[in-house]
Order: sequence, then C-alpha cells, then structure tokens
Amino acid sequence: MSDWRELGWPSSLQLIGSKGLGGAERWFQRFCDALADCRAPAAMGIRSGSGIDQARREGIGAQLPCYRLPFRTVWDPISRMDATRLMRRVKPQIVQTYMGRATRLTQPHQLGRPRPLHVARLGGYYRLGPYRHADAWVGNTRQLCDWMVAQGLPSSRVHQIYNFVDPAPELALIERERLRQDLGLIEDEWALLALGRFVTFKGHHYLIDALARLPTEIDGRPWRLLLLGEGPLEAALRSQAEASDVADRILWLGWRSDADAYLQLADLVVFPSLESETLGNVILEAWAHSRPLVTTACRGALEITRHGEDAWRVPCTDSVALAKGIEKVLNDPGLGSSLARRGRERVERDFSRDAIMQQYWALYTDLANHG
Repeated sequence: MSDWRELGWPSSLQLIGSKGLGGAERWFQRFCDALADCRAPAAMGIRSGSGIDQARREGIGAQLPCYRLPFRTVWDPISRMDATRLMRRVKPQIVQTYMGRATRLTQPHQLGRPRPLHVARLGGYYRLGPYRHADAWVGNTRQLCDWMVAQGLPSSRVHQIYNFVDPAPELALIERERLRQDLGLIEDEWALLALGRFVTFKGHHYLIDALARLPTEIDGRPWRLLLLGEGPLEAALRSQAEASDVADRILWLGWRSDADAYLQLADLVVFPSLESETLGNVILEAWAHSRPLVTTACRGALEITRHGEDAWRVPCTDSVALAKGIEKVLNDPGLGSSLARRGRERVERDFSRDAIMQQYWALYTDLANHG
C-alpha cells in the first residue's frame, strides 16, 4: 500500500442532487467507490429516487453510508435545511458537492465554527454564480481551471484533478459471444459503440449523419452501432436515423449500468461530442478497455488525446471527417491495435485510480490542515 494511504483521510461528505444517471453521476459513483476502497471516512448524500438511488437499491455502488435528500429545486428551503441537518449529523471536515443543485443548497458557512470546508467539483463550463460561495474548487481539466480563474475565482483555491477509470476484468469469450447473440450481431459484424446522453453537445446528430455516409461493409464486414444512452433528443435522433436509412444499423440500448460489457464487445468506440465537451469520460473508458477510439476534437480530447497515437481525432461537427475516421481505423488493423495499446498505457500512467486518488488525498489533507 502506498504511503499516502497509510496516513489516513480527512472525513468527507459527498453530495450530488441530479436526477438522471449520466457521465457525471457515473463519475460520482466511481469516486465514492474509490473512497470506500481507501477506507476513507466518507458518506454520500444523493437525491431520493434518482438514478444513483435506484442503482444503489440494486446493489450497485460504493459501500459508504448513504443519505437520501429531496434536492427538489435549487431554491428548495426544505432541501437546504436537510443538507444542513446532514452536515451537522455527519460532521465532516470536507463537503464536496457536484453540479449546481447540490452546490447551491449546501451552505456550510451557515453552520458556525468549526464548520466543514466546502469543495465544489466542476465538470463543465457552468455559470459560476451558484459556486462562488465554496471554499475551493476542483476542475477536471486544465482548460476548465484556467477559465474559472479568468472568471474571477482565486487561483490559489482552484485545483485541477483529472478523472480516473479502472481497467475492467476481461469478459470471458463465451460471455462476449452470448452478448453478441443476444444483440443479434452476426458473426463477422463490426460492433461500433457510442455512449452518452442524447443532448445537443454530445453530437449524436453528426454521428448518425456520418453513419449514413459509410459503405454497407468496411474491410469486407458489415457494421452495427451500439448506442448506449437516453435523453430528450432520442425521438429526433430516431427520426433522423429513419430518414437517413440507417435505423436498421443502430441498436438503441438505453442507459446501461453494465456499460463495461458493451465496451469489451466493441471493435471501435466513437465519441462525437461538440467543442464544449469539457473532458469526456468515454475517452478514458475506451482506453481502459483497450479499444480503439475515434473522437472529435472537443476541448477534452484536445487536452488529453494525441492524434494518431492513442486516438484518431476529427473536427467537431464534421460528419464527412467522422465517417472517414471510422473507415480508416477499421480498415487498418495495425492502427486500431496501436491506438488501443497506447490508450491503455495512458490510463495506467496518467489516469489510474491510484494516481488521481493520491491527488485528492493531498488536496483534502491540505484543506483540513490549513483551511
């Protein structure tokens, strides 16, 4: 065990108020799992009836003490009162909040002293008004942290820490074959995979347009897209797929808690987000599963990927380039294998659980010791 783990963690309360189950919520679960594995004295507060709540009721998620709060609206006085009561009950040294709702409803400065220090964790370019009352801020990319400082937050209290992913246990060949059969994939069919909420900045409109530009076979093999996600644009995207004559090439699988199995089934991961995508956990997940990646040149991809080395990057909103990128990687097995291998090396070196949790431990310890 690393020395930093032997020294122990300050106590913390992790609060998230979102209803759905998307990339941010999956990161929250992953981080809380890591806190539990580190034996950190931590608890979590989640929105009652949320996607995370449902996952926990199904036995998925960290074995941390879990408290359910209403988190109804950003101004809800009952939710604010419940958050205050929970902080008084748990008495954490650090309260870390995620996104605007939990951050706005968490007001440790109203507790009197001693009080917990409030860390607001941001994964996007949000309006900073609801975050300014925090004591410190964590951004998951360098660009995001630079932007926060440019918006007036003090640089000494803005901290950059990337996300991490854990390499998943390899799915047995027989289980992969069974999943392919359940999905109706024929023996030699390419399995393309895209994950993400069906919202504008995820770029699914351009992905479907790119699919319509692909030949029916690539390197002599037919292809199918496994699409994991849900969201308000689903009906429009389904209509687009029908109009583009690619509906029969897309499997709409909804949001799956077992996304690891589909990542291991994939021959290629496609990440079509628009420029505003801050990081993109899908990039890290593709690397962790040793899968070749075609990504757009969104903010996150520009910061962490290396074109032609660990990912194949194409311009955002360019369906033609996206289609050509997919074809190029599938037509060149050597390129695909090289991208996957180097992506896995990047995760193990730069985005591992141990590396990222050590940075959080150092931040929490410094805040607890020095305020």
